[in-house]
Amino acid sequence: MHNLFFKHRYTQRLNARIPKKLSLRTSALPFSAFAQRVADRRFAIAFLCVLSIFLLLPLPTWAAQTQRQRTPLTLELLQERLRTPTLREGNLTVDLQKMVIDLRPENTSFRDAFYQLLRKELGAKPLGLDLSYTLILGDFVGSDLGLRTPLYAQAMSGDKPRGVYAPIFTATEQKELERLRSVCLESLTNSKDCRSLLGTQSTPSSEIAVFRGVLTLVQTRFNGEMKFSNTFFLQSVDAQGATFLQSTNWAETRFGRLVSFSGAKFKQPSNFQGSIFFEKANFKQTQFQELADFQGSIFEKTANFNQATFKQLAKFNSVQWQENADFSDVRFGNQAQFTKANFNQFLLLTEATFEQAVIFREVEFNQSVNLQDASILNQADFSDARFSTEACLNVPGLTFNSSQAKILGNPGQIGKMFCIPTLQGNENILRNLGQNFRQQQQVADANELEYTKQQLRLVEMSRRLTATNINSASVASLINLGFSPTQAAAIAQRRLIKLFRNSSELLTLADIDLEKYTQLSVDVQRLIARHRLIVGEPLSIGTWLLQAWSCLGLSVLLLLSGYGTNFWLVFGVGGVAIAYFGFLFWLVDRYRRLHPVPIIPTSYETISILVSFSVLEFLSLLAIFRNAQQPWLTLGCLFIILVPVPLALLIRLYQQGRYHNLMDVSYFTEDGTFRQLRLLIGRLPVIPRNQTFRERYMPLLCDRHWNWLNYYDFSLNNLVKLGFNDIRLRDEHLPGIISALAWYQWSLGLIYITLVLWTLSRTIPGLNLLIYLK
Repeated sequence: MHNLFFKHRYTQRLNARIPKKLSLRTSALPFSAFAQRVADRRFAIAFLCVLSIFLLLPLPTWAAQTQRQRTPLTLELLQERLRTPTLREGNLTVDLQKMVIDLRPENTSFRDAFYQLLRKELGAKPLGLDLSYTLILGDFVGSDLGLRTPLYAQAMSGDKPRGVYAPIFTATEQKELERLRSVCLESLTNSKDCRSLLGTQSTPSSEIAVFRGVLTLVQTRFNGEMKFSNTFFLQSVDAQGATFLQSTNWAETRFGRLVSFSGAKFKQPSNFQGSIFFEKANFKQTQFQELADFQGSIFEKTANFNQATFKQLAKFNSVQWQENADFSDVRFGNQAQFTKANFNQFLLLTEATFEQAVIFREVEFNQSVNLQDASILNQADFSDARFSTEACLNVPGLTFNSSQAKILGNPGQIGKMFCIPTLQGNENILRNLGQNFRQQQQVADANELEYTKQQLRLVEMSRRLTATNINSASVASLINLGFSPTQAAAIAQRRLIKLFRNSSELLTLADIDLEKYTQLSVDVQRLIARHRLIVGEPLSIGTWLLQAWSCLGLSVLLLLSGYGTNFWLVFGVGGVAIAYFGFLFWLVDRYRRLHPVPIIPTSYETISILVSFSVLEFLSLLAIFRNAQQPWLTLGCLFIILVPVPLALLIRLYQQGRYHNLMDVSYFTEDGTFRQLRLLIGRLPVIPRNQTFRERYMPLLCDRHWNWLNYYDFSLNNLVKLGFNDIRLRDEHLPGIISALAWYQWSLGLIYITLVLWTLSRTIPGLNLLIYLK
């Protein structure tokens, strides 16, 4: 009875803890079946708990398990591995993989023997060392494993002074060591071994540790400091996925072959000062969690830092990059310093992120810097940077907010260095860059960016006017572009239903297999790149004419004033026009006829006007050629504006001749009551028809030697509304052609003075009269 009561109480408690759907029905089961069921449920719950704990184990636990799988290295095991090196990829290698090497101070006897045995074997013959998946406890002084040898000139030239180990090296190794001397001569670096190589005496400080074999550190974990300073690796170094928990010292190390730190983790400061990388250096996805110091290093081949992370200060000062430097998709969490660096090839910063300042002071760029889709969140300093003729800052897709970040550079120079291929998608970038330089009072750089923006707009407008629109082109036009008749018919049928919105929709046409799809994609992109094909709304004739007029006006503004950004260009354009019209007015006034009575100027006056005209035109053309982006196009535009109409009027004037009264009196009159410099905004080129004005305005004195200056004064009055005298045309016995010529210049003067004021407002800080009238 007591046992039955105990079983009944136990069943009640168990049912109370288990949900009703899983409750045990003991009344219908014997006690043995009931106990078996309880045991099964207990096993299932325990299994799930153990599995959950197993899956949620933290990484240190897994690391501890991996560590337990490593073999502790003993002297006996080390001697055995040294006696029986393995052959890997044609190189004999000492295999110390998956071991625990204890080099802590409390294990001094093993540590000393470890370095002694390895140094003896690795120095005698070119043996590699494989420490992959190995845990190293304590400091690892890798430079003690190399062969110590002097690097001064006699050793490399074949002489054998005391203490020279050079004869031990093979001919190939001697050649590798000689490469270091050539690099020192080319780079003129001031490192210790370069001073030794270029010197003639051996000193203890002139020695370098030479590591003759391959060094493999794949997934190796260093718990202590890592010291490989002043070491020459004649073979490759592979440290993919290695973890350095303490500081690492690679100062003045030479890497003769490929080096890879891909995926490595530097938990503490890493020092690569003065190192030379003779072959490709791979730091892809490397994590530098503390200071990364590459000051004074030389990269002879491509350096790949793609997807690397610099959480603290990154120093690349005075680094020489002989080939491409790839920092694509790199994240700089702290300041990045590239001061006095030299980039001989492309610098790739695509999708890079600069959370703090990046400094490029006194850097030399020989090729373009690709900042496409990069993010500058703080400050980028390009002060005193030198750009070659082929170098520029390629910034399409750049993330840059002028209210939070800044781009610094030399005033009047940095604005010319930005390269943007298209306006579409980059207008906001140009706007932010312009605001950045205006906030720093660098008006010239802001104007240069505005000029670039308008140039891109002109290209886009011209393309819209001249290229074939896929939504309005005929089938024959599409076939001429390279589409097959089937594709052209499919395009025509598709746009009847719905117009194409972008080029990618062309690739969704029916009856196109994978091969045709690929070929069509290539063809479409090629046509778009050549500006022969566009995708947009069809233009009506009226809309086309309006856009053509806008395109023409924008072209004139760009050619004659740099879109209001270059005052000296405007000054040169005005000088050409003033001298040209001054000469024309002198010609029509002083050279009237040869028969029957000649009315021509004197030889002195002719020589004076020709010399002055030549000087004024030379100075004006000099200003144009020094300031215009396309000076010949600017001159062509001026020729179209200044030459055809006046030339036609002059030809007509001399064809019909002049037969009117007052033939011996000048057509030009001057205000005899004033002789002073005046601003004549409201002045008209012809005097009013009133007797009082005829008395006030007196004809020019043609017999004076300085009379030829009056014609330039009249031209100056017409064009810029400024003059020393109020000179106008008389109102009676005046040929209409001469009046038309004066009115033509006066009309051009209204446009020119507006252009001058607009340009001044954009080029002089604080003079913002028309700054927002764009």
